[in-house]
Amino acid sequence: MAPKVLIVLTSYGKILDSDGKPIQETGWYLPELAHPYEVLAPKCELVIASPKGGAAPLDPHSLQPWIQDDSSSASFHSSKKALWEHTAKISDFLGRADEFDAVFYPGGHGPMFDIATDAASIALVGEFWAKGKVAAAVCHGPAAFVNVTLPGGDNIMKGKQVSGFTSAEEDAMDMSKYMPFVLEDKMKADGGVFHKAAELWGPKVCVDGNLITGQNPSSAKGVGEAIAKALGV
Repeated sequence: MAPKVLIVLTSYGKILDSDGKPIQETGWYLPELAHPYEVLAPKCELVIASPKGGAAPLDPHSLQPWIQDDSSSASFHSSKKALWEHTAKISDFLGRADEFDAVFYPGGHGPMFDIATDAASIALVGEFWAKGKVAAAVCHGPAAFVNVTLPGGDNIMKGKQVSGFTSAEEDAMDMSKYMPFVLEDKMKADGGVFHKAAELWGPKVCVDGNLITGQNPSSAKGVGEAIAKALGV
């Protein structure tokens, strides 16, 4: 039987200002699902969920240049829309960790606003971890881990080799001012041993036991490969 992976996307689609007015659209980032999907789909059963269920917003800013310059992203975008337009709710999978082998969180800025504090997601990661399942994320996806506290009181990342979207990359995108917290700082504060590529946007993947994290979009394929290796496929 093929390994089964639960992929969790954000439901958050608009960044708001202090008055509650939309500043810009956001969501999940195209290659951060497309690239791992290409690696995992031939080998694993994949199930897609989100906090609210239904359509999970794709960040329109992730379309360019990816659908022009990256055939994997272009093909995924044109042929797999049903995957993100009809997601299940995270809450539907609570208490069902035994049915899966891994959980994976793609990034995009959306997870910073909903998944980081979503009670069902936090519980889900805790359940998967307690059952010895793989927990993986890329770019802003590790926001899913920042509020996951293990039974002993430590964050899931404490003492672990981890990576995620860096403060320098956030600044380069001029997005730091909109974020509810600084991901790199929070991962370090949670006790993670943070690693990053030597240059901005360079690939970096960390594997520490069942915890797999990647820095940015260029790390997404590597995260998919690391998940596959961890699952033995």
